[in-house]
Order: sequence, then C-alpha cells, then structure tokens
Amino acid sequence: MSPTNPIENALADLLRRIEPVAHELGDLFAKHGHELALVGGPVRDVLLGRSGADLDFTTDAHPERVLEIVRDWGDAIWTIGIDFGTVGVRKGDWQLEITTYRSESYDPKSRKPEVAYGDTLEADLARRDFAVNAMAVRLPGREFVDPYGGLADLARKVLRTPGTPEQSFDDDPLRMLRAARFASQLGFTVDPDAVRAMTEMAGRIEIVSAERIQAELDKLICGAHPREGLTILVETGLADHVLPELPKLRLEIDEHHRHKDVYEHTLIVLDQAIAQEVGGPDRVLRWAALLHDIGKPKTRRNEPGNRVSFHHHEVVGAQMTKRRLTALRFPKEVTSDVARLVELHLRFHGYGTGEWTDSAVRRYVRDADHLLDRLHKLTRADCTTRNKRKAAALARTYDQLEERIAKLAEEEELAKIRPELDGNEIQEILGIPPGPMIGRAYKFLLDLRMDEGILGKDVARARLLEWAATQ
Repeated sequence: MSPTNPIENALADLLRRIEPVAHELGDLFAKHGHELALVGGPVRDVLLGRSGADLDFTTDAHPERVLEIVRDWGDAIWTIGIDFGTVGVRKGDWQLEITTYRSESYDPKSRKPEVAYGDTLEADLARRDFAVNAMAVRLPGREFVDPYGGLADLARKVLRTPGTPEQSFDDDPLRMLRAARFASQLGFTVDPDAVRAMTEMAGRIEIVSAERIQAELDKLICGAHPREGLTILVETGLADHVLPELPKLRLEIDEHHRHKDVYEHTLIVLDQAIAQEVGGPDRVLRWAALLHDIGKPKTRRNEPGNRVSFHHHEVVGAQMTKRRLTALRFPKEVTSDVARLVELHLRFHGYGTGEWTDSAVRRYVRDADHLLDRLHKLTRADCTTRNKRKAAALARTYDQLEERIAKLAEEEELAKIRPELDGNEIQEILGIPPGPMIGRAYKFLLDLRMDEGILGKDVARARLLEWAATQ
C-alpha cells in the first residue's frame, strides 16, 4: 500500500507507529501459514484522527494455534477470553487481542453467546456490530478491506449494521446498547433502520448479562456526548429495560415549573456537571448527576395552589440508586459514592440563603467526606433556573459557602475532624467495657465537636460525664 491519498496516508502512519508489531506479527502468522488483519476500532479510530495503545487483530488460526504462534514472541500472554476465540498478548507498550474469525449469536434462553469459528475475513467482518467497525488492514500485505461501506459511514458519521439490523441485533442484542454507546463516544447518529429495529427488539436486551450491560452504560455515560446516547436509549425503549428510572422522569414536572420535565432538567444537570470536570470524565459525578432526581416520581405530591412537591426525594433517590447500580453489578465503592451524592445533593439548600454557622459548615464537610469536591460540582450543576438573577444569587451563596469551608479548613483541618476523646478514653472515663454505649458516647462527642468546635479534653470529659448521667 503506497500512501497516495489521505486514507492510505492515515493507515500507513498507523502501521508505522505500531511497528514492530504490525510487521513482525504479520510475517509471523504468514510464516505459519495463517492470515492476519488489523481490524475494528484501531482502523476506525486512526481514520477519525484518534489513537490508542490497544490493537485488535483477527485471524483464521484457531486459539490454540494462535497460542503456539505467539508464545515465544509476546512479552506476556493471557487466555481469559479464549472460550470466545480471543488470545491476549502484550508486546512492549502495546496490548493486543487476536481473535479467530467467528460468528456468534444468542440462544433465546441463554445469556451467553454461542461462538462458531469462520473461514474468511469478509465473513468475519459481516458479523461485526457496525460497518465503521467492519474495516480491516491485511498483514503483512497492508491491503485495506472495507466490504460494507464503513469508510462512507465514517464520512457521514452514521452507525449502520453490515447486514440487516434485525439479524445483527438478534445475533447479539448488546449491539443495541453499543449503538447508543458509540453515539455518545463518537457523536454519530444511528441509521433509521437500526433505530427502528432497536425499538421493535428492545426487550431482547434482557437476555444479556448485567455485567455486559453495565460495561456499555458506563462507557456511554463517560463518552464525549452522553446526552445523545441517553436520548437513544429512552426513545427506543431500551432504557425501560436497562435504566427504567430515567424515562420515568419525563412525566414529572418539577416543583418550580422551570422545565418541561425532570428528564430534561436531568440532562441539563449532567451537561453542567461535565462542564466542570478537570482531567477527563468523572464517572461518579456523571452517574450522580444522571440519577440525582430519580426519587421524584415516587415522592410526588400535589399541594395547594396547583403546586407539586417531592419531599425527601433525595433520600428515596439514594435508595433507588443503590438498588439500580447494585443490580447492574457496579463496584461497591462506586455504588456507595454515587448514592451518597444523590442523598446529599439538596443539603446546600437546607441552610437558607447563606446564614451558615460554623457547626453547619463542619457537618457539611464531614458528611461529604472525600466526595466534597464532587458535591460542590453537583450542587452547582443542579441550578438550572432560567432566572439569571436567581441563578447569580445561588452561585454567590455557594461561593460564600466554599469560602467558609476554606477558612475553617485552615483553622481546624475539617477533613480530619474527630471527637476530642477516643474510644479508649471514653471507656476509661465512663468505666465501662466495649459495647453500644461507647458508640453512642462517641457520636455524642462528635456532635459536640461539630456544634461547638474545639473545647479541650477537660471540657469534653466533663460534658461526657454530664451526658452519661442522663443515659
């Protein structure tokens, strides 16, 4: 392949950058009588001007044969995906996945794809999710292969299946979520025929495991355009099956009548949270922004004067968040952090218009703990009023709160606040063994510290004895 046009230039540059991998691996497979091609995401991304350290290859060699070929060549080898025809290899800084030509489909009663090996590159590309991922470069000959018009789809920024979308989504229903995920990551639109098939087949997604669904949703929410991906999920009905709390927000008018519905408000909050990120996507902040109001449908009440209230929706929402993220098999720490932010997202508004006592500031910081910076961002993002004067007043009030936090942090090391007496000292002063009473005493002293600041151990001891006498 001689670099005579922009496409060939881009691919030639990619192959130069991944030497010696491309040249050595292509020659190695050819020497052993097998085909090899760079395929999928790496080809797509280089044509989009993107790059990464992960490379995908496909071959006619079966996995056991692949292991024989790369055993002495790779720096490290792993076989975690070998049941699905994939062998992992590390070569220098490159992470490679070499997968046997294949086709896969789901049995209607099974959550696991059935894998069958194929014989040709073209047939393997036919089973790929979208045409933009069905392009390849044969190695070592460097022949560009694009049998399903992926290059044209890249130019149009559209996601279209190589074959009929019905067959593609029936073979692997997760591809419906991938359409939404790629829309988020790449900013592409989904072909109308694919959207129609997704809408008709949305229920088929329930055959896919929670872990695979979680991985796609997480990539979607961390994409460059999550609003586009979420809109696809809601409009096709896929969200009803994988994130049902989201479409339910469309019917809930918020109590200030500032927006068409809480669903649109939620997307704006997500946008405004993302705008505050530094150093890349913050999955905890983004999930908290997306789920912060999911408790509203369950807490909606009609009030006098044609008003609507959602009392304690943050508490209910935190419980719902835990259930949903747990069902999706999110890590415990992510689930806990997102739920805590949902629970705390209204705390700022509970302190009026800025009359924050030192005690209130201490409690705010203590309750937020390591999530304080994210809580700042979520609280600011949750201001979506179109009233510029009101928005400016809220921003000023929060500015004042952050100034108070910074001032007290200097004076008292807020993040490290503890009672002035530890558990051992409490036991010694009260003359009691470990048990529930020690925990209650500890909480009393912590509240005392929060409310009144540093009193000194002598005063803390006297107050503890006064408290104990009433128990």
